[in-house]
Amino acid sequence: MSGLGISAPVGNRTHIIFLGRMNSGKSSLVNALVGQQVSIVNRTPGTTTDVVKKPMEIHGIGACTILDTAGFDDEGELGSLRTKASKKALDEADLAILLFPEGNVTELERSWLEEVLKRGIPVVGVISMIDRMNEDAVSAARKRIASLNIPAVCISSAAKEGIPELLEQMREAMKGRISKKRLLGGLVENGAFVVLVMPQDPQAPEGRLILPEVQTIREVLDRHCVAVCCAPEEMESVFTRMQGLPDLVITDSQVFGKVYKSLPRGVRLTSFSVLFAALRGDISYYAESAKAIDTLNENSRVLIAEICTHAPMAEDIGREKIPALLRKRAGAGLKVDICAGSDFPENLTDYDLIIQCGGCMFNRSHILARIDRARCAGVPMTNYGIAIAYMNQILDKVIWPE
Repeated sequence: MSGLGISAPVGNRTHIIFLGRMNSGKSSLVNALVGQQVSIVNRTPGTTTDVVKKPMEIHGIGACTILDTAGFDDEGELGSLRTKASKKALDEADLAILLFPEGNVTELERSWLEEVLKRGIPVVGVISMIDRMNEDAVSAARKRIASLNIPAVCISSAAKEGIPELLEQMREAMKGRISKKRLLGGLVENGAFVVLVMPQDPQAPEGRLILPEVQTIREVLDRHCVAVCCAPEEMESVFTRMQGLPDLVITDSQVFGKVYKSLPRGVRLTSFSVLFAALRGDISYYAESAKAIDTLNENSRVLIAEICTHAPMAEDIGREKIPALLRKRAGAGLKVDICAGSDFPENLTDYDLIIQCGGCMFNRSHILARIDRARCAGVPMTNYGIAIAYMNQILDKVIWPE
């Protein structure tokens, strides 16, 4: 159903992460908030192992993904891996809910609060399990959490007490932080004619369109523009049959060079990947980083970061086409590593360049976290569309939203 655009794509959702010690009431709170059993609730420590994700709608915030994490006091080798997974999930977070069971504040809570704030993630504190506390204990707990300079609410998940107050604090924390950026930005006005060039090659899923195409077509229609879709082979025929020229051509990046050569003079050009680079990432940094392609040689190492998880196939853009373009310029000995999904190397200094896919399946926070890590490691990072345009020597001819 998501392929039909009925549900909000994962990358468009506000990601809300729930953090706390084992048995602090995270899973019970998530279940109470969502209104169904999303996470298993048990007194046995370590019941939640992997990060559990659940989509939901929250009035005033919109489409969200709830992330229930393992307790950050989990011990042992397996516990350490669970804690590491919870910390990794912070990369996705737009908002953090930090639980203080019965209002207790230990060094663990302080440490995780510091980590969350360091990343610029807004936090709402939750004094959980208040059904076990008397009024004096609740009052004292409120003062302890207030000293941390974060808003806090008192919750009893069993009695569903405090849920409306939590939702209100969540809305308040996200006020002004939900991006109003649009995929096409100011590139089109009402009534514009937009041609979308979409190769139907072996990579294209049978019987459906890929997510960037679906989202772009939807926005073109939302903007009261006319969408004309074609494969590269029909593009010149489309231009010939149109009365006048299109206002914008959006292409799949892998045929950037071919489309540019066939483009009528004066027609503006961009790609799905470039549009998502502007929406989710830091496109100025991507464009600047693309210059690092000129410095690559046979001793260089490049990381291709592909978010979608799929079985490799012939003509794959990330595993076949981009490496071939790079080796054509730098030499056959150029080393190319591939990572997929949420995997991303701990040590980025091994690489001379990182090339990220369009990122349609990640939210903006997740992409920016990767960019920040690359910057801190001193490694240039660009994007599929930007890199391909640069290697076709047409990056200065490609446009994107400001």
